[in-house]
Amino acid sequence: MSKRISAKHKLDRRVGENVWGRPKSPINKRDYGPGMHGQRRKGKLSDFGLQLMAKQKLKGYYGNISEKHFERIYVEADRRRGNTAEHLIGILESRLDAVVYRAKFVPTVFAARQFINHGHVKLNGVKTNIPSVRLKPGDVVEVKDKSKNMALVLEALQSPERDIPDYVEVDPKKMTATYLRVPEFAEVPYPCTMEPNLVVEYYSS
Repeated sequence: MSKRISAKHKLDRRVGENVWGRPKSPINKRDYGPGMHGQRRKGKLSDFGLQLMAKQKLKGYYGNISEKHFERIYVEADRRRGNTAEHLIGILESRLDAVVYRAKFVPTVFAARQFINHGHVKLNGVKTNIPSVRLKPGDVVEVKDKSKNMALVLEALQSPERDIPDYVEVDPKKMTATYLRVPEFAEVPYPCTMEPNLVVEYYSS
């Protein structure tokens, strides 16, 4: 098992939820934490523990975002007027790797990052290999011609596991995705419970 797959499985078991909604998640069979002490009864989490878990779950969902980078995203969301939790989700969902994943060009968020790093994606007609680049409403993401027949892409597009959200418009024939607008938290199709308000409390406490 690769380190990346191991990390994904560990996060699922640590938080006790199928974070990405995958059928192969170990939490589907073992609803206890990882490690030799994982089957011990869980104690009630403190307020800080709940906030930390919410932060780890949201950060982990978006793949390999570092702690430092995630905190920078929070600081940016906090500076904006209005609801910080909504802004946090809006920033995360505007990342190129998130949009590639939402468009179902790849099966996982982790695959989206690798797919972009390897140069398989164009943004507004220009090749880009930066997964964290932010999209604006109206931006168009396109799978490069040479990459359209990759098994990874074809398998993801045909997968019934998840739906494409309303804020991303996909043309499966051209393999293009238009980022229509910044979504509200309620629109984002998380397969598990996310609590960005607790993430805000974690950083602001």
